Amino acid sequence: MSPTASLPNTWPVPHTWSLPQRLVAETIGTAMLLLVVVGSGIWAQRLCGGNDGLAHLANSLATAAGLVVLIWTFADVSGAHFNPAVTAMAVARRELSPAVALQYAIAQLVGAAAGVALTHAMFELPLVTISAMARSGWGRALGEGVATFGLLVTIVGVGRRRADSVAVAVGLFILAGYWCTSSMSFANPAVTLARTLTDSAAGIRPADVPLFLLGQGLGMAAALLLGRWLWPVAVTRVDDAV
Repeated sequence: MSPTASLPNTWPVPHTWSLPQRLVAETIGTAMLLLVVVGSGIWAQRLCGGNDGLAHLANSLATAAGLVVLIWTFADVSGAHFNPAVTAMAVARRELSPAVALQYAIAQLVGAAAGVALTHAMFELPLVTISAMARSGWGRALGEGVATFGLLVTIVGVGRRRADSVAVAVGLFILAGYWCTSSMSFANPAVTLARTLTDSAAGIRPADVPLFLLGQGLGMAAALLLGRWLWPVAVTRVDDAV
């Protein structure tokens, strides 16, 4: 009999990841997310011949597909947050300790900035180009609130009953959000800040960031309140890893 004949036909072998491994996963995953967002925006701008609708479609499809794959790839390691709002929600639901969450957020911010620089390097652009893309107005701030609320409610609601479907649900929500929100559904403080570093179609002026962050914060608070009511925390599982 083969020495492995009695082992279950599964891969990978169950493993507990250390905090450094999880932080690296969050850094790389967030960097790859920005690479998808910014890189697809650059290609769409170059290839669509001024057709804004077609460029928007290309950018949204690439972003949604990239999110699904990245979540599938890193979910078992770090939870595949790639988003300080998702990390904050995990703390509020007692799924992650504040100390670990702070390190997650730093990793996400570093990864997001690195992802923009890497994308620029691939396209032979300056590593940092401060964005002049105007995304101003209270309507866009409201759009960010709606987008962040919807994203977090999707994660909590779907994850509660069908955790294996969260990746696809998130990708589909962001795809829809690109088309139905006034802000194009950034729904992510790290992504918002990093997009100030690219003067491409995916960029946002630094002056417009505070309103986006305000909307994201309000959306996160609303999602937390609803989540606690609809899906109360059943088990306390604070993560104090390493």
